[in-house]
Amino acid sequence: MSKPSLDDLDFRIIDAFSRDARVSNRQIAAELGVTEGTIRTRLRRLQNDGMIQFTVVTDFRMAGSPNLVMMWIQAEPSKVPQLSKQLSEMPEIGSVVLLLGRCSLMATGLFTTVEAADSIVRRKIRPLDGVIDVELSWSIGTPKYDARLARITRPNVN
Repeated sequence: MSKPSLDDLDFRIIDAFSRDARVSNRQIAAELGVTEGTIRTRLRRLQNDGMIQFTVVTDFRMAGSPNLVMMWIQAEPSKVPQLSKQLSEMPEIGSVVLLLGRCSLMATGLFTTVEAADSIVRRKIRPLDGVIDVELSWSIGTPKYDARLARITRPNVN
C-alpha cells in the first residue's frame, strides 16, 4: 500500500486541527482562504486514508491510575512478533513498542501500586514463550506530556 500524498493545504488543515480539534470547518476555511466544502472533503479523505482521526485524549494523571510503568522486555528475536501480539491483547497494557537495542519491546501500563504492576509481570508477561527478562521503570514525574506525540510534519526537502 502506498503512502498517501499530502499537499500544502492538507498540512495546513492538519496543523489547524492539531491546535484545536473543536474548531469548525467554517473557521478553518476562512483562515485558509478556501470553502467549507473543501475542508470537509479534505478531512473525509484524510480520515479515510487513515492519516488522521479525532478522539478525546485524556491526561493519564487524571485516569485514577496515575503511575505510568514502562516494562522493558528482552525477548528471543524470533518470538518478538508473537510477543507483541500477546502483549497488545492484555487489557492492562496501554502501548507496545518494538525496539532495536538493549530490549526488544517496551510495554506501558497505568498501575495504582507496585504490587499490581509486579503481579502482571509475574503472572502474565514473564511466563510468555520467548521472554528472557523484564525490567520495570516506574514513572515518578512528568515534566512534559504532549498528547500530540504523533504529529504529521512536512518532509525535509534539501
